[in-house]
Amino acid sequence: MSDLSLLELASVVSGGTAEEALAEATAMAQAAEAAGLHRVWVAEHHGMPGVASSSPPVLVAHLASATSRIRIGAGGVMLPNHAPMVVAEQFGTLVALHPGRIDLGIGRAPGSDLATARALRRHSSERFIDDVVELLGYFSGDAAQLAVPALGRLPEVWLLGSSTYSAQVAGMLGLPFSFAYHFNPEPMAAALELYRSTFRPSAVLEAPRVMVAVATICAPSQEEARWLAGSSRLGTLLLRQGRPSVLPSPEEAAAYRYADSEMALIDQACVTHLVGTPNEVVEGLAALEAATGCDELLLTIRIHDQAARQRSLELVAEAWSARAVIDLAAQPGR
Repeated sequence: MSDLSLLELASVVSGGTAEEALAEATAMAQAAEAAGLHRVWVAEHHGMPGVASSSPPVLVAHLASATSRIRIGAGGVMLPNHAPMVVAEQFGTLVALHPGRIDLGIGRAPGSDLATARALRRHSSERFIDDVVELLGYFSGDAAQLAVPALGRLPEVWLLGSSTYSAQVAGMLGLPFSFAYHFNPEPMAAALELYRSTFRPSAVLEAPRVMVAVATICAPSQEEARWLAGSSRLGTLLLRQGRPSVLPSPEEAAAYRYADSEMALIDQACVTHLVGTPNEVVEGLAALEAATGCDELLLTIRIHDQAARQRSLELVAEAWSARAVIDLAAQPGR
């Protein structure tokens, strides 16, 4: 069965602060390690009041120091926002501090609105492929002499995407590929097919490796899971309407007066979200695994209450492990 991992968004919730969001992100990373997950990733977002993860290298360093075994990484660094040499220096340093545990997921999107993009002085994403090649070069070869301590300290590099473009780039460069199914499911089948068909073995990867990111909300009962999901549903609506906010509480979501058009938008945006009991969520994950042939499932959990968020993670991890034991026992010869 596929590995389970966590995409931790460091959500700032209604009534909460960035300090609390980062403390909760730390607790979630520790819970993921205790539950046996493979890795924890944080993402780069700018100008979003509901996300405290704007500086992945800083947060990765903190989470790696707060854990001991689990892989920690960026999923991802939006490369057009940064000079490739600086990214190489940052992640070379992280690998030197935490050998064998650091991942670098690279994205092409800005992760921000236009005003924030201008403030970041980002350049065009048209240079993306060249920037990725340049970045990799700082970890080996002559260019690595410029980016101390990157030389010989390559993190596990992934290419992230929600389109066929990123999939093809990952295949051409021989990098593992993570698809953002949680917010753009439609191109997934075409993107994964293109990735596998264009894949060229590289110095870092001999065969295609696929990760799929999926939104999950799990609780002991379906009714509670649906109640908790109100937060992410309202948050998704506000984001799609250009009104990003802190993550609302379930009570705020229940009190919101939704227009029919808003409910239609939410249902469409959240159609792939797995919301329910442990068995229901795991059945959904297994179906996604079978449909994609993925090697890893990256869970994102948008729940207002920290205790319920951690419980959701633990319930899914436990049910997934139990399913793995059952599948192993059912294999011929056992």
